[in-house]
Amino acid sequence: MPRTEEAQRSFPVQWEELTASDFPEAVERSKGVCVVPIGVIEKHGPHLPLGTDVIAARAISVRAAEQEYAVVLPSYWFGQIFEAKHRPGCIALRESLLTPLLQGVCDEIARNGFGKILIVNGHGGNNSWLNYFTQIQLDLRREYVVYVVSAEGFIKDDALLREVQTRRKATGEAHAGEVETSVIMAIRPELVQIQRTGEEDAQAQGRLKHLRGVTTGIWWYADFPNHYAGDAQKASAELGERVLEAAAAGLADVIGAVKEDTAAARLQDQFFIQAEDPLGPQRAETR
Repeated sequence: MPRTEEAQRSFPVQWEELTASDFPEAVERSKGVCVVPIGVIEKHGPHLPLGTDVIAARAISVRAAEQEYAVVLPSYWFGQIFEAKHRPGCIALRESLLTPLLQGVCDEIARNGFGKILIVNGHGGNNSWLNYFTQIQLDLRREYVVYVVSAEGFIKDDALLREVQTRRKATGEAHAGEVETSVIMAIRPELVQIQRTGEEDAQAQGRLKHLRGVTTGIWWYADFPNHYAGDAQKASAELGERVLEAAAAGLADVIGAVKEDTAAARLQDQFFIQAEDPLGPQRAETR
């Protein structure tokens, strides 16, 4: 029996809410696009939940997928977060497990019919690791393409984007500040303990400022040992809702672009063919 228009509108986007019977249709509707919201479990100042990054990334992903249909994987909690191991509640898997685990999850997503995996990152400490992860996709031939974007990276409102940038610059926000706190207030207000925002020092300590232009793994701890950077006291659910709405609209556009993309898979296949016989074209030219 054909689905009604109402049933089509309410077709689940969240992987875990689909039935096995509906799953093939979900893959077809998504044009093979699966969204993976990723973050970490880490301290977010004295006032936000440990799962802040993933809570935000998944909320944005689900909203976006409801606008431009895609299937959203359950929250993925395991990213790079060694810099927070000194704070309670942090889960920091060793690197030798971290990357193979994500690769294995991507393999399983692909085995279920998705040829395009869009990782939506909610944690700044994942950036270098996820960039590396995209590069190692060229290590072995794969039947899928991995794309990586930032959860808030496509705010579809220039005025709001300027406002967010201004607010962050004014307060020195880098972690658990006004904007990030506002987002969680809009999603899960009961998890925000706003009265605790002034309990810890959130200013950069500059303990490695003498090493200008030098990178070291301890840089974040050197500046923000409390794992709190900014001023969350003026946070509001209203600002958070605006950020969520604009970020989801922008991500929906990205999902649409990934759906229509044929170049990445074609070039990836071409690359592996050439990589198997890198002298092939030269041999052909000398014959």
